[in-house]
Amino acid sequence: MRLLYTPLIFTLMKTLITNAHIISPGIDLPGGSVLVEGSKIIAVLQPGETAEADKTIDAGGNMLLPGFIDIHSHGAGGCDTCDCTVESIRTIADCKMKEGVTTWLPTTLTLGTKTLADVCTVVKEYAASPNGAKTPGVHLEGPYINPKQCGAQNPAFVRPADYEEVAMLNDIYPVLLISMAPEMPGSIDFINKATAAGITCSAGHSAASYADFKKAKAAGLKHLTHFCNQMSPQHHREIGLVGSGMLDKDIKIEIICDKIHLCEDMLKLTFTNKSIDQMIMITDSLACSWMPDGPGQLGGLPIIVKGGVARLESGNLAGSTLRYAKGLKNVQELTGQPLSELVKATSWNQAQSLGLFDLGKIAPGYTADMVVLNAGFDTVMTIIDGELRYQA
Repeated sequence: MRLLYTPLIFTLMKTLITNAHIISPGIDLPGGSVLVEGSKIIAVLQPGETAEADKTIDAGGNMLLPGFIDIHSHGAGGCDTCDCTVESIRTIADCKMKEGVTTWLPTTLTLGTKTLADVCTVVKEYAASPNGAKTPGVHLEGPYINPKQCGAQNPAFVRPADYEEVAMLNDIYPVLLISMAPEMPGSIDFINKATAAGITCSAGHSAASYADFKKAKAAGLKHLTHFCNQMSPQHHREIGLVGSGMLDKDIKIEIICDKIHLCEDMLKLTFTNKSIDQMIMITDSLACSWMPDGPGQLGGLPIIVKGGVARLESGNLAGSTLRYAKGLKNVQELTGQPLSELVKATSWNQAQSLGLFDLGKIAPGYTADMVVLNAGFDTVMTIIDGELRYQA
């Protein structure tokens, strides 16, 4: 007796997001719609165009942007990446999702090898069943920094660049980004090896000269970490890393747009003179983000949050309480630049730099990671992989 088998045919659910003011790199389209099949965008529709779908989401005339990618964030909601628990990663990822962040790099501190390995382990466990923002890899901020530029990093754990240590961590879970001081001994060889392994190197907590910067860039350096903060300043006889970031046409710069880490005039100066294609907005948020003012800790160092500003007992700034969309609002108000340009700095540039090539645009073929913002830049909805994961 011959058995006949009928192949199973799986059809992906189609979702239509209607009544949206679509803003994506180079696109500003009021009244548009986006058709999603499964986790992918398959069409962007003009006003008046329709399409059949299994489910419809009404954006209510609000702005629809590519989901934010925060490549530098230590924590939120009372939790820190270096708590080394899956529960903490879930709490932070949930807070990030409520900010409109769809992809996040859990960011470590200058701590011991075991702690960094534990972070990679718990992020891997979270990534297997994420509840909020996705975590394709981690960002190591330190421990290979200049001890004279520690800022809010713990000097007890500063050590020379060690590629074997990073290779071990990368075997546990991808290290996509590392912030380090390129002027320190062994750093140029480290940058060469890390770059060859697909790890993006960024200069931070550094006293590098322009000559140091050029050597590091030749070895593969791609970013500057939290621009202007804990890096060699610009001077008329030595432009340092700040001047290097302004002068160089290729280097990408992370920038905290809370109007505290950089004053309003510096934000305007930077966004006026640096190509938007090289800008990356970050939060550098801490566990105290989404929390009331009061005492806290960062990498074993006590901090105090007052008026939403986090500082060490010394008075040094210690990361931020910034929520992602607020930074975008600040820059738009300060510069007047169109959002269709500024969104390059909220997702597209990050995706291109880190090799996340299916993210950062609202266009056919891209992953359906999107955020809906109202006129006040409050998060109304967050869509991840085509699913409505958060609604205010």
